[in-house]
Amino acid sequence: MTDLQHRIILHAYVTEKSMDEMERQNKLEFVVDGRADRAQIRRAVEAIYQCKVVKVTTKTVRSGKIATVKFSKEYSAEDIGSRAGVF
Repeated sequence: MTDLQHRIILHAYVTEKSMDEMERQNKLEFVVDGRADRAQIRRAVEAIYQCKVVKVTTKTVRSGKIATVKFSKEYSAEDIGSRAGVF
């Protein structure tokens, strides 16, 4: 099951806007498999990073599918981002 979750979350998506959202709104952005739905993305992020996800939104761009994940207040997006390879 873990291998499947790692195939859903491909890598962190880092832009100036995503860094601002990480600091101000406790959110991270990930490039995800285009076939994954929001529930699958939520379960994969919670399993991989051992955290609680409040909300997942997705958008499809030319390069693929991007998921914006908002974490609950007891988890820091900066800490999770450092584990995801943002820094």
